[in-house]
Amino acid sequence: MADPPHELPWSRVLEALESSSDGLSSDEVRRRREEYGENDIVEGGGRSTVDIFVAQFDSVLIWVLIVAAVLSIWAGHVVDAVLIGIIVVANGIFGFVQDYRAERSLESLRELAAPTATVRRNGDTSDVDAIALVPGDIVILRGGDVVPADARLLEETDLEVDEAALTGESVPVSKSTEPVEPETPLAERTSMVYKGTNVTRGKGVAVVTGTGMETAVGSIASELAATEETETPLQTELDQLGRTLGGGVLVLSALVAPLLILRGTDAVQAALTAVSLAVAAIPEGLPAVVTLTLALGVRRMSDENALVRRLPAVEALGGVDVICTDKTGTLTKGQMTVSRLWINDTIVDVDSERIDAAGDRDTDREELLLKIGTLCNDSTLEEGDPTEQALLEVADRRGLDLEALCDEYPRTGEVPFSSDRKWMGTVHDDVGYVKGAPEVVVDHCDRILTADGPVALTDDRRDRIKTTVREFGDDALRVLAMAYREDPADPDDLAGELTFVGLAGMIDPPREEVADAIVATERAGIEVKMVTGDNVRTASAIADELGIGTEVLEGREIERMDDEELRERVETVDVFARTSPEHKVRILQALQDRGHDVAMTGDGVNDAPALKNADIGVAMGIRGTDVARQASDMVLLDDNYATIEQAIERGRTIFDNIWKFVAYLLSANVGEVALVFIASLYGYLILPAVQLLWINLVTDGLPALALGSDPKSEGVMDRSPRDRDQGIIGREMLVMIGGMGAVTTIVLLALMFYTLEGAPAVTPRTMTLVFTGFVFLELVGLYVIRWLRETPILSNGWLTASVAVSILLHLSVLYTPLSQYFGTVPLDVTDWGLIAAVLAVCLPGYLGVAVFAKRMQD
Repeated sequence: MADPPHELPWSRVLEALESSSDGLSSDEVRRRREEYGENDIVEGGGRSTVDIFVAQFDSVLIWVLIVAAVLSIWAGHVVDAVLIGIIVVANGIFGFVQDYRAERSLESLRELAAPTATVRRNGDTSDVDAIALVPGDIVILRGGDVVPADARLLEETDLEVDEAALTGESVPVSKSTEPVEPETPLAERTSMVYKGTNVTRGKGVAVVTGTGMETAVGSIASELAATEETETPLQTELDQLGRTLGGGVLVLSALVAPLLILRGTDAVQAALTAVSLAVAAIPEGLPAVVTLTLALGVRRMSDENALVRRLPAVEALGGVDVICTDKTGTLTKGQMTVSRLWINDTIVDVDSERIDAAGDRDTDREELLLKIGTLCNDSTLEEGDPTEQALLEVADRRGLDLEALCDEYPRTGEVPFSSDRKWMGTVHDDVGYVKGAPEVVVDHCDRILTADGPVALTDDRRDRIKTTVREFGDDALRVLAMAYREDPADPDDLAGELTFVGLAGMIDPPREEVADAIVATERAGIEVKMVTGDNVRTASAIADELGIGTEVLEGREIERMDDEELRERVETVDVFARTSPEHKVRILQALQDRGHDVAMTGDGVNDAPALKNADIGVAMGIRGTDVARQASDMVLLDDNYATIEQAIERGRTIFDNIWKFVAYLLSANVGEVALVFIASLYGYLILPAVQLLWINLVTDGLPALALGSDPKSEGVMDRSPRDRDQGIIGREMLVMIGGMGAVTTIVLLALMFYTLEGAPAVTPRTMTLVFTGFVFLELVGLYVIRWLRETPILSNGWLTASVAVSILLHLSVLYTPLSQYFGTVPLDVTDWGLIAAVLAVCLPGYLGVAVFAKRMQD
């Protein structure tokens, strides 16, 4: 269509679609199906099993390890190559298992499709598969239906549609056949119904204007498919680390081998030394340790009701400094609830039982108000209009037996609700009950029920009712009025001479735990911003109640701003109301352009583009749509905002642990490279490749893995989020890596020269001493690094056990037949004294480096 259907009269829409109220002919339907295809959402395409597995090896660091394995085979070190291969494969398996489980736990966009639709074709009405609809089809809608396609309304009777999943609007939208302005946002296009939304009441007839990918849902799906997956800072940094190490290995190998040959070393020995340097430079255990630590975090988070789809998202949570959260179903309960009653100047706070009244509470009038809300009602507690369900829920909660009440007062007549009438009434033998819009119900009343019985409804009392309605509205409450008439002759008598009983104010209330969670996240230096499709008044009231803030920006204003203007405003705005999916993405991009790491929470289809574009997309598991879950990095299984706070705390702890073992591994590797390189300049191959691999296995294996279970540091949620540009390898870590590596190299070189006593080649005793000294120095350095991150020394039992196992394993290659494979000899008491002296010299040096690194960071 040349013009959007929401702005055209329905007759022009029919004309443009070459359709009629009798529907299309069978031949025309077949032709249009060939032209437009099926009314289906083409999935963005979850990853296949093969893709998930291959992705585990898409890392420069992994490829560097594979190259090292090839070099080891070339040099005749088959054992070394096997060890590297085992590490690479194990890393791939760990990552694959977690990613596969998360991917398979999510369903596709097809869950949104309505299975059948009632359609009028050839003048006859029948049910067909919704997938077979075409533009121009005439569909019949009734309460409880899922809208099968985007459509322009031709007829409607009291039609209301729940569009929360698409627009974020928390209450059903009353529909109309009248056209709306061209620039009207999707949430206010009352002349349209949209695929995947739910009819809550009434009925309607509409002409299909869009099917499949040409629907509002399809547009979102297209945008998701076009959005590339973004890497987390950890992924980017580890990839850069792999490139750096790979380049360093090539340079070292290219320098050392020719240099040794020039010094008279034979080519084979020179090649072995080059391979040893390559092995020393590469932290073989780093990919596996990172993967296992993240997987451990994922398992713990799953126990805490947070399902992580991508492992790196766990660590990325720790860097979030802005949370853009949806309102409906995320900050709120996602269901209408009666929170306040008004009965002739008496206000009852339903939840707290607080009473603001001129006199004592009148339970009889309060019960009558709840009784009217129950009997003048077409819904049940399980299904129906959310507003009517809220009236039933409050009556049930306050002790009324709903089933017995309906049996005692059977309905004998009714006046159905209509959008024009704005009230409904029911007759129960000798009494009639009415509920509806306050301004309309009051006009039909001439009396008001007081504690002394009905009295005249004076102008002063009418003004007080209007004032109360306005005050309820200012608090974002949706207000209904209740009235009755005794002995109505027939339902038509309900349009006058009513006795006013009171008001019920209802809202989609905040979750009880959310306010405390917001305080905790803001204490951690994380800003919370509400981004919702709801109207300004409702959004502002909820935000104010939760302590988010009161600075509001509406979607219409965003449309008038260019990107630069929006970047200026996003920092100060607390609430973004009446936003579309496009607005949400622009808001996120503006925040990211200003250097923020942004988490987006949401549950609706309308949230999906923003979820996918966010640094961390967090979807709701219970109320969330499949589209939102598919687009997210993490799913809250309990839909609880407070779970986000726990996840962020877990993310920060995991980042701390990753920081610790990256500092641990790299400081050790710097020491290894420097030691082997400097020793080779003097013609000594002090540590062959098999010993370097053993060092990395026993010190970087179990102890490094145990670091992944380190408890959180005190005050982890009291510090600001880390700088997104700083990453893991910042100034503090560089000082630790360089300082500890230098101390290790100097002391072990001194040990080497001292024990060689001028020998032309490395002796087995010297090699064993340096080999053993390196293992013990790395284990000591591990505890120094934990001390720097304020982790109690004996707080991790797994670490203590792993260190003990590592020591026993190393002793086994000194005092068992395994020594022949490592070229070691047993050490005597004098040798152990030398080891103790090395530790005594290095420990103060390590602590000095740690103190200096801490000052550099501060």
